Amino acid sequence: MALFTPPTRAATAGRRSGRLGWSLLGVALVSGLALTFIPSPYLIEQPGPVFDTLGTAEYEGEDAPLITVDGAETYPTAGSLDLLTVSVQGNESVRPSWIEVVGSWFSPSRAVVPVEAIYPSGVSNEQVDEQNAVDMQNSQKSAVAAALVHEGYEVPSTVTVSEVSPGGPSEGVLEEGDVLVSVNGQDLTTNGDVDALRSIVADNGATSPAEVVVERSGQRETERITPQEVQGTSLLGVGVSVDYTFPFDVTLRLDKVGGPSAGMMFALGIIDKTTPGELNGGERVAGTGTITASGTVGPIGGIRQKLYGARDAGATVFLAPSSNCDEVVGHVPDGLDVYSVATLDDAVTALETVADGGDTGALPTCSAQ
Repeated sequence: MALFTPPTRAATAGRRSGRLGWSLLGVALVSGLALTFIPSPYLIEQPGPVFDTLGTAEYEGEDAPLITVDGAETYPTAGSLDLLTVSVQGNESVRPSWIEVVGSWFSPSRAVVPVEAIYPSGVSNEQVDEQNAVDMQNSQKSAVAAALVHEGYEVPSTVTVSEVSPGGPSEGVLEEGDVLVSVNGQDLTTNGDVDALRSIVADNGATSPAEVVVERSGQRETERITPQEVQGTSLLGVGVSVDYTFPFDVTLRLDKVGGPSAGMMFALGIIDKTTPGELNGGERVAGTGTITASGTVGPIGGIRQKLYGARDAGATVFLAPSSNCDEVVGHVPDGLDVYSVATLDDAVTALETVADGGDTGALPTCSAQ
């Protein structure tokens, strides 16, 4: 006759421990699956395609030069002057999963940003793409102007009022279509641009009227407008568009890339093609930065991703806007020499120093602030 022997405490505890272990494993698996499929409120910035402004790229289904010059002599080039892009993983509707976000936090070449940083509330994906395309077009015009101004050309400019802000200081004074001739005696019809206008208005301040000369219906009129201070900046309360008259034709082609950050590299490419010698000394050079017609290099987004994109493309020299230096320090990949530039002249000087085998140690670099 068999007797039933109750389990010992140790055996019971073992079974409970086993069940707990399996339960924790199950929770971990479910959590892992959730992290894999549940979308996050973030997007991921990563290095995008690299384009050589001295070379060719696909444009409207065909391979075409990024820069074409007609009506002026051009010269052979070598090496590359790479412009860099940032690719965004996800959009307002389709978000990366949490597991993708967590992985990107540990990657030096990626950045995790809130959706609103790229797609502001109330703005559709299509509207963001349209604005990026407009920014690229304006950047290209400024790049051509900056390159030709650097080469000594005078570039006639037309700064036109495209919008008058309701309730702003120019309401009822300026009209859409007015051409801004000068502000406080400073001419805007030669080498003029948005940057020049902003600088003049900023110097004027918001405590006294600025003398604004406009051309309207073929007649010149002088208006006195007191700028309004908005978040510490003096503004006339108008939006403007800028067009230039160039001494020869320069066509820039870059498909499916938006934003203004290619400006400086396009300007350098134009200079290299239209002047004797190899501006970069035949080296593989990369860089980024907005540009104004007067040659000011401005900050851009995603510079850490662009540093790694440049390194991966084989560049050994990188030109960075000085206003982005705080983001550069501590994030430079091995094998890449980074030089800080504030103007197009700075960028040309850096390239000429590299090309001539000069003292690159004397060039400005990014340092911690």
